[in-house]
Formats: sequence, structure tokens, C-alpha cells
Amino acid sequence: MNREGRRTKHPMRDGDRGQWASKTEYVLVVAGNVVGLGNVWRFPYLCYKNGGGAFLVPYTLFAVVSGIPLFLMETSFGQYTQEGFITCWNKLCPLAKGIGYGLLMMKLYVFGYILVQAWALFYLFFSFRSQLPWASCDNTWNTVTCLGLQSLNSSNLTVPFTNTTSAATEFWERRVLNMSSGIEELGSIRWELALCLLVSWLICFFSIWKGIRSSGKVAYFTATFPYVMLLILLIRGITLPGAWDGIYYYLYPDINRLANLEVWMEASSQIFFSYSLVIGTLNVLGSYNDYHNNCYKDCFWLCLLNSGTSFVAGFVVFSVLGFMAQKQGVSVDNVADSGPGLAFVAYPQATAMMPLPQLWTVCFFLMLILLTVDTHFVSVESVITSVCDLHPKLFRAPMRREMFVLFICSSFFLLHLSMVTEGGVYIFQLIDYYGCTRACQDFMTVCLCLAVAWTFGADRLLNIIKDMTGQKPSAFFKLCWKYIIPLLTLISFILHLVDYKHLKINEYVYPDWAYALGWTITLSSVLMVPLWAAGQLCFTPGTFIQRLDVLCRPTEDPCRQ
Repeated sequence: MNREGRRTKHPMRDGDRGQWASKTEYVLVVAGNVVGLGNVWRFPYLCYKNGGGAFLVPYTLFAVVSGIPLFLMETSFGQYTQEGFITCWNKLCPLAKGIGYGLLMMKLYVFGYILVQAWALFYLFFSFRSQLPWASCDNTWNTVTCLGLQSLNSSNLTVPFTNTTSAATEFWERRVLNMSSGIEELGSIRWELALCLLVSWLICFFSIWKGIRSSGKVAYFTATFPYVMLLILLIRGITLPGAWDGIYYYLYPDINRLANLEVWMEASSQIFFSYSLVIGTLNVLGSYNDYHNNCYKDCFWLCLLNSGTSFVAGFVVFSVLGFMAQKQGVSVDNVADSGPGLAFVAYPQATAMMPLPQLWTVCFFLMLILLTVDTHFVSVESVITSVCDLHPKLFRAPMRREMFVLFICSSFFLLHLSMVTEGGVYIFQLIDYYGCTRACQDFMTVCLCLAVAWTFGADRLLNIIKDMTGQKPSAFFKLCWKYIIPLLTLISFILHLVDYKHLKINEYVYPDWAYALGWTITLSSVLMVPLWAAGQLCFTPGTFIQRLDVLCRPTEDPCRQ
């Protein structure tokens, strides 16, 4: 429908690709994708680690100059081209099509995050037991240095605290993962985790097998229910003894930390991570919109929702950590860890200390599962869409797309079985560290801004947004796209390379071949951009200037005729 209510034909639509059934479905799917694990565990931890309330200063600044402008850029050119993140470049800048193939490689590595969903399903299953297994040391996997909740709550510890391991940590490392000594010892497949992984991929398959017709309907539940769980956990959290101590630690502003460059880099990284920027997803989701959808207004509301959820999640997490700190008689900084340490050790341990522990544990892991479900099936859908747009005649035939979805889901399930072995967590960490790093995203961002803002034209994109929405964005967006974002991300890219450190897990150092594999994973996406550009320049007829002129113009530009 156009702005006056009349249905209009998209100037670039093929006619058989499909659209969102309603604006609500689009908003819910995008919200479900951008609101994920980064809000629940990563933002609160970074906020505390980097100066509490003071961290909100660089976070807000990067949201304004990087987050919102890039969110609008990706969504708007997706809506304009009506193509996935590979073929859209034919209508923007064919020379930059390597960005699409680079994003494809990054997305394939991101599929590995489904393992978090499998872990959460494993915990959810054990949450229904009358005695939570991570609350005591009476299990076969526990060691003599295990410290159960009863001991943690006692002020008279018979074993020195520094030489002990909590029951929650031992459940995570020895029961869930059964970690081997390193990546060299993969060991056997953990059949329980393999079953959880299978369930996770089945959920993904049935969420997207009919394209946006199914994923849009699924989002009505998966995007809204986590907010219900978040509200329940927030109310419960702030009523716990010691909760406000944790919230104080979370928000206390340490202004001195703003002088640390790392704080600014982590704030920028968090914006890219939580807003799903420069990973291809926003482009694909926007491509299913009606041509006259007001993506300009959507951009502000969805970014506000994302950052607001992050802020509220901080209260949920740190109220519980404050409660834990009071129970154990330690400071909050001795309780909180980032990543899996927070989601699968600290929080389950905290809920086990509460009255009705099974209820709060089930609420937490249901929320965690639904957050990962949304993010994962949208990632897979964006890859499916982009590949199908490459070969529309092949994949838009009856049942062809469904078969392709089945092939992708089953293939990656088999590949990810290596991650549910006893050494699987080392593979997961390696892919997580090298597959979609800050360096990859910074490099792709610079290329994206050069291709769209400089080659295609920032003014041209602003005029297209005006044609689609009836409202021309501020010149501030042009300033960000052309100068601020490329400069900031180029600096971040250089600093990341200069400050590069080898991946370690606790005290474990990976073998040299693993680091070589890691850099191969990184380069497999980054090198797509220059290799594609070089290949196109070699095979396009004409002089070098003529080739460059042809490849920098959209294929449907009348000036090319």
C-alpha cells in the first residue's frame, strides 16, 4: 500500500518473491532478531566492567552516530532493491558484490550460536527436577573440592574458598560439557546435547520452511514471550535481598574509565553486536517490506526498543547478582562473568538460592531459548533468501525452497555435531572468536559505506528514502555514512589488529594449527571483497576506466544503456 492507502507495484519487484503479511510481523521479527543474548548477558556485563553508568555515554554516542544510521542504511536499501544481501549489489554497485559473499561466510559461522540454544534446552530439562543438580555436590560428576549452595550460604567454610569449585561450575564443565583437555581431544559425542541440538534445528526448520509466511507467524510468540519472562524476572529480582547493591554496582558511574580507549571500542562493538549491523540480516528483512513502508520511523523505534531492553536486562541480571553476593558474603565483581559464565553458571546458581527455584530457573531458560530461537532462525532465513535470490528460477519452483531449507538445516546439524563432543566447546570458541570478529565487521562496514555512500551516492539513497516514506532523512545521516562511520570503524579495525591476542580458554592455549585455522576462517570472509572486485575488473570488457564505470553503476541504471 502507498501512503495514501493505494497498493502500488514496487519498481524493482519480480512479482513472486512475497511480502510480510502485515507490518506487525515485520516489526516483531526484526525486534526478535536484534533483541537477543547481547541484551541479556553482554550489555550488563560490559556496563559494569567499563565504568557502570559512565559506559552509557560512549554507548549512547555510538548508537546515534553508528547504530541508527547503519540500521537505516541497511533496511532502506533492502526495501528499495527487494533483494537479499548478495544480489542487492547488482542494483547498488556490482563491483561491491563481494561484500555480499563475505557476509554469507560470516552468517554461516554465526550458525554455530545455535549451540547456546542446545545448552539452554539441556538446562531446561534438568530444571524440572525436585533437586536442581547444580545446587549440591551429591552427584557422580562432582569432585572433592566441590562447594554446594549450603556451603556457599554458610559463613564457616571448612575448605578455603579459593581452592574450591562451585557446584554450578562443575555441572557446567563436567556434566553438560564434560570438557576434554583441549581441541586435540574431541572425544565422543554427548548424545544428550546432540538430541538438544537436533530439537533446536527442528525448531529452526519449522520456523522458516515456508519463508516469511511461517517465520512471521512464529514471531508473534517468540518475540513477545521473552518480554513476559523478562518482566517476571525483573519483579522477582528487585525484591530480593541485596538486589539494590547489585544495581548500584551496575550503574555506579566511574567517570575515569572514559579515558580508557578500550571502553569506547567495546561500546562500539556492543552497538554492532546487539543491533545486528553489517551482517546482512536487516537488509533481508527489509527486502520483504512494501515499497512505501516507513522504514525511517521504524528505524528509530526498533533501535530504541533494543537499547531499552538492554538497559532493563541490566536490572534483571545485577539484582540477582547482588542477591548472590550478599548470600556468599563477597562483592558483585567476584560473582559476575561475561558470556556462558553468566548464563550457565551464575544465574542458575542464583535461582537455586531462591524460594521455588525450579520456577525461576524454568522462566530464565525459557527466555534464553526464545531469544536464541529468534536470532537463529532469522540468520538462517537471511541466508536462504539470499541464495534463493541468486537462482530464483531454481528455488522458487514448488517445494524447491522447502527442500533447500531441509538440506541447509540437516547439513549444519551434522556439522555442528563436532561441537557437542567433549572437545566441542573449544571448536565453538574458536569459530566465535575468528568467524565474526570485530575486525571482520569493521572491514565490511568501511567497504559498505564506500560502496553505498560514495559510489551509489548518499544523496541518492536519501532521495530514495524520501520517495519510499515521504520524509527525507536529515543531512546528519549523510555525514555519518560518508565520514564519521568509515573513520571510526577504520580506527577500530587498526586498533583491533594492533591489540590482537591469541584466543585462550582459562589457561588453555590452542595449538598453532588451530590459530592458523582461525585466521583462515577470518580471511574467508574478508578476502571475498577484494577478490570479487579484482575478478570483475579482469573479466569485464573495455578499458580499465570503462570497466570501473560499468561496475560502479547499478545494472538497472538507464545511464548504462
